[in-house]
Amino acid sequence: MRHVIALDVGGTGMKAALVGADGTLLHEARRATDRERGPEAVVETILAFAAELRAYGEEHFGEAAVAAGVAVPGIIDAERGIAVYAANLGWRDLPLRDLLGERLGSIPVALGHDVRTGGLAEGRGGAGRGTDRFLFLALGTGIAGAIGIDGVIEAGAHGNAGEIGHVVVRPDGPECGCGQRGCLETLASAAAVSRAWAAACGDPAQDAADCARAVEAGDPAALRVWADAVDALAAGLLTAITLLDPRTLIIGGGLAEAGETLFVPLRAAVEERVTFQKLPHIVPAALGDTAGCLGAGLLAWDLLATEVSV
Repeated sequence: MRHVIALDVGGTGMKAALVGADGTLLHEARRATDRERGPEAVVETILAFAAELRAYGEEHFGEAAVAAGVAVPGIIDAERGIAVYAANLGWRDLPLRDLLGERLGSIPVALGHDVRTGGLAEGRGGAGRGTDRFLFLALGTGIAGAIGIDGVIEAGAHGNAGEIGHVVVRPDGPECGCGQRGCLETLASAAAVSRAWAAACGDPAQDAADCARAVEAGDPAALRVWADAVDALAAGLLTAITLLDPRTLIIGGGLAEAGETLFVPLRAAVEERVTFQKLPHIVPAALGDTAGCLGAGLLAWDLLATEVSV
């Protein structure tokens, strides 16, 4: 059975799958990234994991994978297949596509940005299915987005499109790692909410999920922290809506796991801000943590289709 290898590499763990031509997950597996062992060890872990998946496919499906797709965090050069920079993994200018291709018997390999890859899956088979224009946002440690147009993700001229987390929404706000102040992700990411709630309640072990539960219980301090984050997020989304005019706005990542505790006030806050803009449907992501794998599989199948058509 024809299939591809799909790898979604995160800062702490990797999710992988063998994906059929119809998008079916034929086999799923997970591994720790083991980043504490250093960047070279992480690369070897990825290569070994991919080789295991190739062997599994040969044994259980009668043939080796015909291509591979890999989604990674940080800055990438998809055209050259290079992981340019990933702070969490310690990478700089890593020729990941070539390394995987060599380990996997010279099959074609597609490299993608993790959030844009997840957005690709959500657009084609998740919450954005059938939508011609959408914006996918992942609210996690940071905030990043994927701009979807007719089933394709717009990467931008330099591969940096969708970095909405670095839109400044509070010029006098906290300093961001990018060098600016008041970036959206310093105020409305899951990490930002965790920091704010831990400070407000005096317990450094508390995080965004704890804050959401406290909001549901009516805790006044939690309500203030949550309202500040929602207000900042709505301001950032208004900028995105004004520039991109999406039909659907898909929100995923850790903060979105709060469900209607997030979506009810967020929809209201965005609606209050729009003037001439058309209000998009604001919906939760549908694929959860399988989006990256499914998207990596789509990258691999798209690459094969491109090679055949050339």
